[in-house]
Formats: sequence, structure tokens, C-alpha cells
Amino acid sequence: MSDVHLPRHLKDVWPLLLNDPRAAVYAGGTDLLAKVRSADARPRSLVCLERVEELKGVRDDGEEVYIGAGTALEHVLHNPIIEKQFPVLVQAIRVLASPAVRHMGTIGGNIVTASPAGDTLPPLHVLDADVVVRSAKETRRASLASFIRGPGKVDLGSGEILAAVVVKKTAGFNIHHYEKVGKRKAQACAVASMAAIVDVSEDRVIRRARFAWGSVGPTVIVVPEVERAVLGRTLSMETLREAACIAESAVSPIDDLRASASYRRRLAGALLLRLCALQANNPSQEH
Repeated sequence: MSDVHLPRHLKDVWPLLLNDPRAAVYAGGTDLLAKVRSADARPRSLVCLERVEELKGVRDDGEEVYIGAGTALEHVLHNPIIEKQFPVLVQAIRVLASPAVRHMGTIGGNIVTASPAGDTLPPLHVLDADVVVRSAKETRRASLASFIRGPGKVDLGSGEILAAVVVKKTAGFNIHHYEKVGKRKAQACAVASMAAIVDVSEDRVIRRARFAWGSVGPTVIVVPEVERAVLGRTLSMETLREAACIAESAVSPIDDLRASASYRRRLAGALLLRLCALQANNPSQEH
């Protein structure tokens, strides 16, 4: 049986991590507890951060938005600041697992789990998010892309915790879109996913575009060549087909129980093609 610690303040967290550097740190515990039950993890002690209010909440800091790592996904989903500034993130959280998991799970947990299929990760990549890491001695900030090093691997040293994610505001992008393909419609782990934010003029010319794919590589895949291929061109099926070919060549999926690598590769391109239909159906709306 593991010892469970329930600190209420950050100042109480640091001695616990100092006394047991191998302690498992969690908040909602939706991923960790599943691993414990399946015997994939056997931590000697657990440090639960769910009562630490300093790690919760959403704050508008002017040019960027601060989201505490301990903020429940359901609270992020319905926060008016997030709804207004980052529709692509809202769309991703809306299809993340079940309502029960969203009430328990936190945005920090989804990031630190570092699953290639993590639903919040592609949106946070296109939004150019940073993370804030804290320890007893210092606070540091890093890009999300550098923080996630591989499946289940993040840049957290001994005594460090993820404290927040910071997202820059993205004015001018009039298409926000997240979509994933799973083995079923509800509560499915992504076979492949894509987040996109695009700035399209009234005559359908693409002025800016950011894309990120999940579940088609060891981490989220960003392909700058795809973004360059569409700039200055009309948002059309022809443009997107050419970009989709580039995306399919750039991703590096694997075969597993949920899908083959070749199927995931085709999906990476197919998800990009969806943008044309979305814009045609709702030319003046964010998606």
C-alpha cells in the first residue's frame, strides 16, 4: 500500500518531494490510478495536488492566458475566457473521454501523461503554448514542444511539478478546428487527430495557418512544409490535396491494436481535407 499525501499549499509539496524524489505526483489521477490497478505502476508514495488551489484557475494576463495545471478539464471547457480565445481547445476537450473523466482529470495531467493521443496536445501546439514548471527553488518556462520529449516522457526534473500552461492569444484566425478519428464515436482514444487554426480572407485566400497531428508519431507532429504550402493560396480542395500529400509523407505512425500505420497516414491527409467542407458550409464562422 502506498502512502498518500494531500498537501493544501505549494509550500507543503516541496518537503514531500524532497523526502521521496520517486513519489508519484498527480491531481485527478485518471491516468495514474489506471496504471496502478493494472500493475503498470507501483509508486512507494503518492502526492495528490487536487487540494492545492494555487494550481487551479484561468487568468487573462492581457496578451496571454494562464491556466493552472490543476484545473479540471470540465472547468477549462466551460470557462468564458477559453471559449472566446481558444475554440480549438474547447473542441478538443469536448470530445476527451467522458464527462466523469473531464470532471476529475486536469489539463496538467493530460499534458504530463504525454500520450501521442492526448486530445489537448495538438490544440496547444497550434496555439504555441508554453508550460510553467516549478520547484522549491525556481520557476521556469518552456515551450510545450520542448517539454514533451516522447511518449510518456516530459522535461520534469527531481522535485519539479508542472504548475501551469500559458497560451498566447491568437487574434485573426477565423477557422478553429479539432477533429479525431476513433474506433467509436464516443469516449474513444484517437487513432488520428488534427488541430488547425487558419486565417482566411473574404475571398478565401489563406493568410496564416497552423496544423498539428496527434496519434501519428511518438509526439504531436507539426509539419511546417504543410503550412508553407497553403499560404497565399485559395482554400480549396486542390490546395488541401497537395498539402495532404505532404502531411502523409511527413508523419511517422505505428501499427498497433487500434489501427495500422498506413491507415493513420491516410487519415492525416484526410483530416486536412475536412477544412474545405467546413469553410464551404460556414464561411463566416469559427469551427
